Amino acid sequence: MAAFVGLFRHDFGLALRQGGDTGLVLGFFVLVVVLFAFGVGPEAATLRRIGPGIIWVAALLAALLSLDRLFQSDYEDGGLDLLALADLPLAFGVLAKAAAYWAATGLPLVAISPLLALAVDLDAAAIPRLVLSLLIGTPALSLIGSVAAALVLGARRQGVLLSLLVLPLYVPPLIFGVGAVGAEAGGANLMLLGALSLAALALCPWASAAALRQALE
Repeated sequence: MAAFVGLFRHDFGLALRQGGDTGLVLGFFVLVVVLFAFGVGPEAATLRRIGPGIIWVAALLAALLSLDRLFQSDYEDGGLDLLALADLPLAFGVLAKAAAYWAATGLPLVAISPLLALAVDLDAAAIPRLVLSLLIGTPALSLIGSVAAALVLGARRQGVLLSLLVLPLYVPPLIFGVGAVGAEAGGANLMLLGALSLAALALCPWASAAALRQALE
């Protein structure tokens, strides 16, 4: 546990000191939502109806921006070899890095989502459900993305390959996340979203670890 916490603190502190990834993700998230709002037009009823989808799609795209660098620096400087040889199982190391990535990029998206909900004229009663859906669903995005980041490690044009791999896998969180904002069947979709995140927590670190070992061979 000490090694897990130490790795999490190292990656999270590094992300905070650099600040580039967090600022880039937040800026992109805000820009996409605002552009969608301008593109749809000032019709309040239309914005209110598609607002949850706009925010969730923007969150999915923002989550992809720096995902290709999740393991890249460790792969280049030999840190990944040390992580694979450490006493901490590689799957738990992957989980620590994915958790730090989510804390540095996903959690800020959740924090500013109420402001962007106002930009798309989302009903006030739906804003807590939107925030809760993002809080439950964004960890699944980071965990699923970690598998794709491990699979494309060392490949040429990693960003393109990563997008092709991960975007189809992001469809279920998108569907359940948008459905959770609605008053009807919102609770059921939240539970499905939570189940998806728990499944990703149980499976994705091991899949990522297997892909990393393959990349290191």
